[in-house]
Amino acid sequence: MGGRDGADRDGRPLSLSNVLSLPDDGPRLAALIASLAAGLLLPRVLGRRGSLWPRVIAPLLAALLSAGYIAYYLRGGPRIIDATGYWLQARALSEGMLAWPISDPEHGVLGRFLLRTTVAGQPAVSGIFPPGYPAILAIGFKLGAPLAVGPVIAALLVLATVALTRQLLVFGPDRWRTREPTLVNVAASLSVTCGALRYHTADTMSHGLAALYVTTALLGLLRASEPPKGSAAPSTRTNTRWAASLHPWAARHAPVLLAGLASGGLLATRPASALALGMTTVVLLLWLPGARRLWQPTTACAFALAAIPGVTLWLAQNHAATGSVGMTAQSAYYALSDGPPGCFRYSFGAGIGCLGEHGDFVRHNLPDGFGLLAAAGTSLRRLKVHLADPLNTALLFPLVLIGAVHSWRHRAARLLSLAVLLHVGCYAPFYFDGNYPGGGARMFADVLPLEQVLATLGLLALSPSGSSPSARRWRAPSLRWVASVTIGLSLLGFALRGGASHAQLRDREGGRPMFEPAVVADQSAGEALLMLDTDHGFNLAYDPTGRSPIARYRGDDLDRLTWERHGRPEMVRYRYQWPTGGPARVWLEPISFDVSPTDERVLTIEGESLWPPADQQGGWAWPSFSGYPCVSGGRVLALYPTNPAAEAELQIRLPASLAGRSLEPHLLSLALDQADHGLSEMRTRTKTKTILEIWNGDSLIHQWQWPMAEEGVCVTLAAQQLPNQPRQLSLRLRAQRPIAIDSLIFSKKR
Repeated sequence: MGGRDGADRDGRPLSLSNVLSLPDDGPRLAALIASLAAGLLLPRVLGRRGSLWPRVIAPLLAALLSAGYIAYYLRGGPRIIDATGYWLQARALSEGMLAWPISDPEHGVLGRFLLRTTVAGQPAVSGIFPPGYPAILAIGFKLGAPLAVGPVIAALLVLATVALTRQLLVFGPDRWRTREPTLVNVAASLSVTCGALRYHTADTMSHGLAALYVTTALLGLLRASEPPKGSAAPSTRTNTRWAASLHPWAARHAPVLLAGLASGGLLATRPASALALGMTTVVLLLWLPGARRLWQPTTACAFALAAIPGVTLWLAQNHAATGSVGMTAQSAYYALSDGPPGCFRYSFGAGIGCLGEHGDFVRHNLPDGFGLLAAAGTSLRRLKVHLADPLNTALLFPLVLIGAVHSWRHRAARLLSLAVLLHVGCYAPFYFDGNYPGGGARMFADVLPLEQVLATLGLLALSPSGSSPSARRWRAPSLRWVASVTIGLSLLGFALRGGASHAQLRDREGGRPMFEPAVVADQSAGEALLMLDTDHGFNLAYDPTGRSPIARYRGDDLDRLTWERHGRPEMVRYRYQWPTGGPARVWLEPISFDVSPTDERVLTIEGESLWPPADQQGGWAWPSFSGYPCVSGGRVLALYPTNPAAEAELQIRLPASLAGRSLEPHLLSLALDQADHGLSEMRTRTKTKTILEIWNGDSLIHQWQWPMAEEGVCVTLAAQQLPNQPRQLSLRLRAQRPIAIDSLIFSKKR
């Protein structure tokens, strides 16, 4: 994900072959041909007056290209883990659920990006992402076409970019307004040809919607701040004729209502982006003379009223996931499912950076914590990748800077530059850079339309009007010609460089979604209990309503308990395997269990199958690989203390169906250096011990104590009987040194 010295965004050593490469697929070849034809065709298109291109053809083309991206690059479905998480949340929201109940055993459902919570006092889970984008994607689920949502957002983004460009010209000099048709056409074209926007309006990620909200909010605020009638600048009220059909009060406050609705939606979608937008709004209120009317009580109330749906949705998601409107689901998830404690914070300091989810990145880039220097490094890595995002190649990014400088003297246009800078600054306190092929610097994708408007003004700065002395003296090229060449170079950048990263996204992790309904339908397994062993596949397949039986495949007796809970149906495992750099092989594999009564069998549950834990204090737990020969399956659930002077505690829920059996735990002593927190001083301690306890609700049933041995030593603790009528069975592990649960052996039920 970037950050390595001497490497490009994909981690490969820099060389001419990965800086420039010949097109080898259909989209890149099409971009190459289009770039060559741009000089012939675009000057005529860009010079046309009227709204056919910016309001009809360009939005439709953007939607079609995003739909094509889904088919060609994504291979028909969400690809990265975040996108599948949004997919699952949207599916639940389409059924009216911010959180949904789950049955015993909980770990047949719990996993990555799912947070344990309660619904009506019963065990439940929720997604961890802000609900704004899932709420919009849920509309697609309701209509039976969730993947159509992205292309619709793509079309709306073009329209919003065009409207923002047109609105900005109202505040500019006469020379800007005389070139309005061409400038509007250029802005629409830059939006259509942007490869990063094609991805973010194809995969089920929130950045395309966030970009729409940012653009729309600024449009509404600027429109509400227009110079009053009778001033030198012409009004654009004719562009809001749709508002005439509204209630008179709503029609009068239509721009403010639009801005409020978008701002509330942005808060529910990407809160850090909403913070940057809020700061930009404050500056707008102070800078623009026409914005003073926005301070009026009725106007402020209109803005707040329109923002209520988004704010309410965000608070409702927090409460459903965490039980508190003030705690986000992401914060609660990482507090329970990663570490060290407090690793996922919007701040600076020691201990920031989650070693489970982002371990390689944190170890490489944040060895001394997330201070100002490390934050600058993260921001610079994002900016390095982001240079190519607005116009498909970093060579054209100077146009954005030229546009920012050229328009700085005009307060309204200056707001766009300020909004971009504030956006970059508001993401500086987040430690993870988030860059990946195809998605680019996704933390900055929300302001891509603003940068494209600035690039349009940069083209204007490079093409003086024909009547100016400099133009006559130097025969300066026309705006249409400069813009046509720029768009051609942008397409060429995609063909020779940018498209390669999208192809890398296409081919990564087997080159297809990790769950495809057609695979199940083709093999007539629709009624079977479907087991999946990938987080991506589970998120795509799982039905929160329970109408379709789906569970995680664990490879131990948790699968048998899940099979029992579903009534012993036919079972199939969705297999997804791919060699390094090769295409995935997908098939359904039947699973069968001995039909003898489960109560009469000894059951084994691997420690790693019980992640995420119910609670962790003073340390963190993570499913880890282990090469010790005494470890079953090569994996354990490891507990890493973070303070050598205090115990770390881990709490794990056990399935209620294990009641009445005896439990025999298998533990493993880990090396001190595996904790990643410099616990070398612990080597001098000789009396530390591990404590493992069985709890039934709030009652302690049994306690084992084990003096800590040298690293790599496995121990089997004496079997202990579990209660026959459990309230809530759990294990609590306490230790001052790294320790792991290898497996839990449960005897036959008595």
